[in-house]
Amino acid sequence: MIMSLTSFNGAIELGLIFALMALGVYITYRILDFPDLTVDGSFTTGAAISVIMIGHGYPALIATLAGMAGGMIAGVCTGLLHTKGKINGLLAGILMMIALYSINLRIMDKPNVPVKVDEGLLGGFIRSDLLTAGGVSWIYAVVLSVVVAIIWLLLVAFFKTDMGLSLRATGDNKRMIRSFGGNTDRTTIIGVSLSNGLVALSGALIAQDAGFADNSMGIGMIVIGLASVIIGEAIFGSRGVLGTTLAVIVGAVVYRVVIAAALNAEWLNLETSDLKLITAVIVIIALVVPTVSRSIKQKRQARLRTAELARSGKGGL
Repeated sequence: MIMSLTSFNGAIELGLIFALMALGVYITYRILDFPDLTVDGSFTTGAAISVIMIGHGYPALIATLAGMAGGMIAGVCTGLLHTKGKINGLLAGILMMIALYSINLRIMDKPNVPVKVDEGLLGGFIRSDLLTAGGVSWIYAVVLSVVVAIIWLLLVAFFKTDMGLSLRATGDNKRMIRSFGGNTDRTTIIGVSLSNGLVALSGALIAQDAGFADNSMGIGMIVIGLASVIIGEAIFGSRGVLGTTLAVIVGAVVYRVVIAAALNAEWLNLETSDLKLITAVIVIIALVVPTVSRSIKQKRQARLRTAELARSGKGGL
């Protein structure tokens, strides 16, 4: 067996939490067509704020929402740098990511801050003995599924509002929206803010799940988010906001399961330090396979058309 039931359960749980981050990346990467690298910093911001506030006695819910708010503020700053400061979107994200590295250190006052898992927002469910199968508790995964489903439905509902439709239209054709008198700067700022809020929420839950916040825990999050989006779209395709966002969630879970399976496969002889390499390989495969498949399909169709023309006697025309 490649992976134990415990490892599979853990992969599902992590995948569900990372799905929130993947939804945030989807907003900037797919909807706004905005290459936002703030993600690597705002992920840690959410973790840092929530862990520090829980350590100071604040309720876990308030601490988690504060962490999400911190991410949204970081997104607003990136949006303002891009829209008002006229800084390239990629550079604006990089600048904010660098700034957040120092800001997060200020928040935590040290590189690593522990927190009791039981004090987290969903800490009471982590060691629950309910819904056990094969000696593994599934209640935490079930609760996470409900939380992610609620946030997913709220996000889909938002995209059907006037503001959500404006956000989608801004990503499709910014110039056209401006010609209609729309404020694309405002929608861009809102979109980037919402994206980083979801990323920070994911970071807060990951920190509470792991029992610590680390200033380097956000490194590479943008790649994980992109991997989840690409894998989800490769499996299910793009079928509107409802279907695509659901595909992104499933993609995040599939990504974590594949990672866990690769690390648990003895014949691969991989270690935890190879995680970034595995991620890069998964993203490359997810990007290359659909392109190669599409190219093969087009060549096959071209050959069929050529054969049909030859049979009909029109091949020489």
